[in-house]
Amino acid sequence: MQRARKQDGYIFKAKGKWYLRYFVTRVIDGEARRVRVAKPLTAIVHVDDVKGTKTTITKAKARELAAPILEQINQERYAPETAVSLRDFVERIYLPRMEQQKRPSTVRGYRDIWKLHLKARSAGLWMREIRTCDIQQILDDIAQAGLLGSNSLRHIKSQISGIFSHAKQQGYFDGENPARNTAVPPARPSEETYAYSLEEIAQILSLLQEPAATIFAVAAFTGARRGEIRGLMWENYKNGEIQITRSIWKGHVTAPKTRKSRGAIPVITPLARRLEFHRIRCGNPTSGPMFPNLNGLPMDLGNVLNRMILPELNRCAVCGKSKIECGEPDGENDEPEHEFVRDESRPEWHGWHAARRGLGTNLYRLGVPEKTIQAILRHANVSTTNTYYIKSAADDARAAMAKLESLVIGNETATDAADEAKSCESDN
Repeated sequence: MQRARKQDGYIFKAKGKWYLRYFVTRVIDGEARRVRVAKPLTAIVHVDDVKGTKTTITKAKARELAAPILEQINQERYAPETAVSLRDFVERIYLPRMEQQKRPSTVRGYRDIWKLHLKARSAGLWMREIRTCDIQQILDDIAQAGLLGSNSLRHIKSQISGIFSHAKQQGYFDGENPARNTAVPPARPSEETYAYSLEEIAQILSLLQEPAATIFAVAAFTGARRGEIRGLMWENYKNGEIQITRSIWKGHVTAPKTRKSRGAIPVITPLARRLEFHRIRCGNPTSGPMFPNLNGLPMDLGNVLNRMILPELNRCAVCGKSKIECGEPDGENDEPEHEFVRDESRPEWHGWHAARRGLGTNLYRLGVPEKTIQAILRHANVSTTNTYYIKSAADDARAAMAKLESLVIGNETATDAADEAKSCESDN
């Protein structure tokens, strides 16, 4: 490859700024082309917001600011075919590679973040030229939209960092990862995740029909994830334990989420009884899906939720019917007899993962050590268990304060008694 002539660049003024004009190689429509670009360097007049003074930036100073840019350009460390845009790299190289390395559900999350939050904001950004300030601007812009919480913004920053880590590995980027020194901007607080209490679990189980009740019991008393429950087979249940060996997400059968996720979970007696009754109803199978549909395939838990769980939990307080039944026309009238009013005495549905969080929280309430809970939930580290799966229940907080109250009152009573005794001695 013939070495390109060293560039000195051209400094010029436009719209109150100094610009640097130079040539770069860029891949456009699959072809490496030499194109001329102009990069803004600085405002011609710099205003000090603190002192209120103004400084005029000379052309010589602008030339100094351009020096690092020209030095990087003249080094020619890249092959021409790697001079791609951020959008082209993500869609043509990064996401296809992730499909080979990651679980389908993880890739779906990556694609959603890219499509909803990053793709439109990446217009005009080229891999070789992206700086930390460009990534910070993207994060700030997402935060200003006000749609995401701080946890979601951290996930987006993490994905951007992953994009540039892969780009460095493949020779499309050099230097420090531009996401490294960015800050997650202030955002609305992330919503607190939910954990079912033992009381809620018992109430839900009393309302559900089979097999929904047994499926929910497995979620609540083993902490298995939704995909892991769908992937359960009768071969996995033996010697009083359920062995997690696979997960099913939207028809994709994969290994469990992490190496730690492959493990055995002890089955408590109430759940064991439910599973045995469920096995009898299924014809006493010894192999195959634990929760099969009519075709003998693993049951879709989304269908279980919509057809068997939500209709039972969302009942009308007026007529006792499900939300769908309550909205049907009454007799010859085209309008329903009354509006649906949810029966608040029934527990609300907070998702399958709330059962997993509930197991962690309920075990903690019973005094089980965090490390043991980590092993049961099959987390890679105990910090995940503590941060996301052990919730401080309001009743526990009230009970703790009640204990404190009793202690304080007891001390005050003892102090008052001592003072009264001293007073009596003085009178005598």
